[in-house]
Amino acid sequence: MSDAVRNVIIIGSGPAGYTAGLYNARAMLDPLMFAGYMSGGQLMLTSDIENFPGYPEGIAGPEMMMQLREQAERFGLEVQDKNVERIDASTRPFKVWVEGEEFQSHTLIICTGAEAIWLGAEGEDEQKGRGISTCATCDGAFFRDQEIMVIGGGDSAMEEATFLTRFASKVTVVHRRDTFRASKVMYDRAAAHPKIEIKTFRQVTKWLSDESGLTGALLEDPRDGSTEELAVTGAFIAIGHKPITAFLENQIETDEEGYIVPKGFSMTSVPGIFAAGDVVDTRYRQAITAAGMGCAAAIDAERWLEENLH
Repeated sequence: MSDAVRNVIIIGSGPAGYTAGLYNARAMLDPLMFAGYMSGGQLMLTSDIENFPGYPEGIAGPEMMMQLREQAERFGLEVQDKNVERIDASTRPFKVWVEGEEFQSHTLIICTGAEAIWLGAEGEDEQKGRGISTCATCDGAFFRDQEIMVIGGGDSAMEEATFLTRFASKVTVVHRRDTFRASKVMYDRAAAHPKIEIKTFRQVTKWLSDESGLTGALLEDPRDGSTEELAVTGAFIAIGHKPITAFLENQIETDEEGYIVPKGFSMTSVPGIFAAGDVVDTRYRQAITAAGMGCAAAIDAERWLEENLH
C-alpha cells in the first residue's frame, strides 16, 4: 500500500483528465493520475483535430494528448500509465487498487471516458482514423465532395448522416434491419434528404482499402448471404458508445447505459468523487467540452477539499 493519502487521484486521461490534472497541479494539490494502458483516450485514434481552439493548422490527436500531458506534468501532475482495477467508495479516504497496489485519496476525479462501439469487421483496425471514424462532427470536414457511408439505425446515425451532407457529395446509410430505433422525425429528415440513400438489410463484413486509405466496404444481406461492394472513401460507425464504468461496481450512481449521473455541478452521488468528460457526457462528446468539464471537476474537488479537510 502507498502510505501517503493523496489529495486528488484522477482516474483516466484524455482532455478531461489532463485538464483536471493541470488545474489541480497548479493549485499545489499534488495530484496523481492513473492514465490507463490506453493513455490519451479516444483522441489517440483521431488523425487530425481541426475544431479545438488555438490550433489554426489543426493537430494530430496523439500529439495534442502528449502536449496536454506534458503541460500538466510540468506543473507537478504525477502520471502512471496503469489501469485502475477497482475502488472502495464506501469510506474516506477513498481506496483505489492499481495492479494489486492500494492507494488512498481524499477525492477522486473519474475521467475514464466512453469507448465507441466498433463493428469488428475485417480490416477495421487498419483503417481506424484512416477513413473510418466514430465522430462526424470531429472528422466530417475531411470528406468534402466525397462519397461516404454511415452505419447505424438510431437517432445518432440519422443525425450524423444529415450533418455529413454539408460536406459529402453522397451519404449512404447502412442498417442491418429494415426497422429503425431512430425517432420518426430524425428518420424522415434523413430519408427525405436528396444526398442521402438508405440501404436496409446490409451489414459490413469487410473493409476495402489500398495504400491511399479506405476505398469501400463489402456489404452482406443477412437474409440470404448475398454480397455487394459499396465504394466510399469515408465511413462513420454510429452504433453507440459504452462508458468505461464497470470498475466502479455500482458504487456510484449511473444511468441504465452506465454513464455517471451528476448530482450537482461535477459531483457524483458520492460526496468527494467527481466526474468529467465522456464518462458523464451523453450529449456533446467533444475534446473541448471534455476539457472544460475537467477544469470544472478540478475546481470543484479543490473547493470540496477546502471545505471538508480544514
